[in-house]
Amino acid sequence: MAAMAAAPALIIPSVPSRPKLLQPSLFKGNAVSPSAKLSLRRNPQNFRPIVCRTAPAPPLAPTGRFRLNNLGPQPGSRKRQKRKGRGIAAGQGNSCGFGMRGQKSRSGPGVRAGFEGGQMPLYRRIPKLRGIAGGMHAGRPKFVPVNLKDIEAAGFKEGDEVSLESLKTKGLINPSGRERRLPLKILGEGELSAKLSIKARAFSASAKEKLESAGCTLTVLPGRKKWVKPSVAKNMTRADEYFAKKRAAAAEQGSA
Repeated sequence: MAAMAAAPALIIPSVPSRPKLLQPSLFKGNAVSPSAKLSLRRNPQNFRPIVCRTAPAPPLAPTGRFRLNNLGPQPGSRKRQKRKGRGIAAGQGNSCGFGMRGQKSRSGPGVRAGFEGGQMPLYRRIPKLRGIAGGMHAGRPKFVPVNLKDIEAAGFKEGDEVSLESLKTKGLINPSGRERRLPLKILGEGELSAKLSIKARAFSASAKEKLESAGCTLTVLPGRKKWVKPSVAKNMTRADEYFAKKRAAAAEQGSA
């Protein structure tokens, strides 16, 4: 069998051990010859850059003192006003930036904020949170609550008067902001041993039961009357008098 021809040997081009550096450039750095790129990738330590030092920039000439003839705004701080209605070449000459037709291009107040042409607007489509999180008055506190255990811990003596002012003096409550105008409400958590005279706008059912069993004197303070028109207030007074007479007459007939 005839001997097979030997495969040609792979010839690797010789790479110089130290690359040749071309003339350095002030703008693009040191240029390397194409034949030395392979050597630079294999042996980076062979690369010896040539540092080109440039002369320092000369100092700026002094501009002198600030005077009225050399004062002026900073470059770019003043912009020319846009000229509308001064021809098409000015950029805003035809429709002045208001479009061609429609309600927003006419004179007058236009449309109000949030108006969407008659369809259900966005602020009515999205769901609302209930209470104070949604901005409703229903979630805001209406009283300054105080429990019986807090009154017991405050150190009131037998026969003392408990009110909003006395609780502030004792440091038991410190309302601020909107809560400074709120009335006092007594809650029934805890027990009370001393007989006190308590004045508040409202009492919870459990607090009222515990205080009455302890022998305390309860005084319900009147609330602030809601303002109504004078004519409506007069009619309400007449209605109260009428129904009071009617109830009295019914009571007399029942007793007879």
